Amino acid sequence: MNVQLFIPCFVDQLYPQTGFNMMKVLKKLGCNVSYNTNQTCCGQPAFNAGFRDEARDVCTKFLKDFSGTDYIVTPSASCTGFVRNYYTKLFDNSSVHNEVRDLSKRLFEFTEFLTEVLNVENIGAVFEGKATYHDSCAALRECQIKSGPRKLLSYVKGLELVEMNDVETCCGFGGTFAVKFEPISVAMGEQKTNNANATGAKYLISTDLSCLMHIDGVMKNKGVNIQTMHIADILASGWDGAEN
Repeated sequence: MNVQLFIPCFVDQLYPQTGFNMMKVLKKLGCNVSYNTNQTCCGQPAFNAGFRDEARDVCTKFLKDFSGTDYIVTPSASCTGFVRNYYTKLFDNSSVHNEVRDLSKRLFEFTEFLTEVLNVENIGAVFEGKATYHDSCAALRECQIKSGPRKLLSYVKGLELVEMNDVETCCGFGGTFAVKFEPISVAMGEQKTNNANATGAKYLISTDLSCLMHIDGVMKNKGVNIQTMHIADILASGWDGAEN
């Protein structure tokens, strides 16, 4: 099965190891993985900031970079949700309408691809520790991803997964929301931090590094000793060739 990697801005610039770990898992499962070095942003930051014309230019490039028939897999429900739900609005009644519809069908968030396309649940990962899981708004509300990541984590040997209170509540990041409404964003992050800390977990796992970056900053500011980890980093642990 041919898979193209889409590595979002956050992962490329701040958390590249997550991209490598995602690739390792996909290769382990027999996928033929490729990476188009011409790829850039999906256009979400410009779109959310109100620059729709500029966003359309970036999105047009994305369409060209990921043309073809291969599956596209990304470690970001946020980017997946944006492409699926907003490209149709940007390119409504345009000449690339069919391309947009086709792209949306080929693009998958990492855990979604594992459970719904490859139909796998047990990756053979080993990771010792107690963890809690954060549902990103994009995963939960834009991609309807809820049980898949938890199912994958349930098969990780040595991992104890506990649910926090108000698990479906936003962490407060929201991209530019965190900049425009900093006090509200921080308060929401503190609520998420308190709920995670109350579980006694040592690790906080999610599908989205943007959320994890925000929560990690709040935790460090409050002196809370919980390590944030992308689910790809967990699933790539404990087997030969993977990062522990």
